[in-house]
Amino acid sequence: MNPPPELPGQREAEPLPGQAGKACVAVPLASDALLNGRKTVEISHNGEIYRLQATRLGKLILTK
Repeated sequence: MNPPPELPGQREAEPLPGQAGKACVAVPLASDALLNGRKTVEISHNGEIYRLQATRLGKLILTK
């Protein structure tokens, strides 16, 4: 059986915690799914807060 075709932007990711030797595949996530109709969301990562903002020109800005 052939593996599924790669999606644009798809890459092999680091193994999940507790899953030594088992890498997961990074799948693109739509920005709409993260923003959910908002212009700004806060993301907690490794004890730090990051802000993801959508601009009027359709760009994304990630700040710490």
